[in-house]
Amino acid sequence: MSKPKALLLDMDGVMAEVSQSYRGAIIETCKHFLNSSVVTNEVVSAKKAAGGCNNDWILSRDLISSNLPPGSAVPSLEEVTSRFEMIYQGHGETPGLHTLETLIPSPGLLLELRRRCPTSMAVVTGRPKSDCAKFLDLHGISGLFDVCVCMEDGPAKPDPFPVAEACRLLGVEPSDAVMVGDTPDDIRAGLEAGTRAVAVATPDEHARGVLEKRGVETGELARACLECGAERVMKPGLAELLEIFEP
Repeated sequence: MSKPKALLLDMDGVMAEVSQSYRGAIIETCKHFLNSSVVTNEVVSAKKAAGGCNNDWILSRDLISSNLPPGSAVPSLEEVTSRFEMIYQGHGETPGLHTLETLIPSPGLLLELRRRCPTSMAVVTGRPKSDCAKFLDLHGISGLFDVCVCMEDGPAKPDPFPVAEACRLLGVEPSDAVMVGDTPDDIRAGLEAGTRAVAVATPDEHARGVLEKRGVETGELARACLECGAERVMKPGLAELLEIFEP
């Protein structure tokens, strides 16, 4: 297998630890409209593992709709999005859940990966551009990425467009790129675009596996990624990418 030239990274669950931010916003949004805590992190993970859930606003509305009593009015996507953004971004004196996000890989590791990529690196995410830029700037890593393909740019994963577009903007053939993600949507998008596809376990999923003394490939999302064709599942932190992108 030839040495890859470009690295494409999903953001949430791969670079950004979002169990308390985006995941929390999904759960709190559902709680607001349902007046109950029926939507849990396990429920969200199961939906993510099923695929087709790259937009958290739409996912929240779907979860609300499926858990409302029969005959209840389903809130509009605009109403759900407004509540979600209030929780995630913050309002008034209340800080948003985005303040709880942390960087999973070390900046030094990302810098070394950039050094080893002859062409460079790209972010391929379902986040809005503003949220993507905010996270990269906050952690001082925006200069490591030449391209960011975000929600506004076109069809979302699992459609191959975001991955193919990142390769086009970087000027590389998809076969020379590696797409790294934490959900089946990431893996499907990468494979359909023609890249290699590698999965990474999220920190919370990996932590549960450690506590239960099981391997990194046994988590729900990890198994779903392998079933979609991921060539391997890495531990959180991306250190194992150094085995793929050799000096």
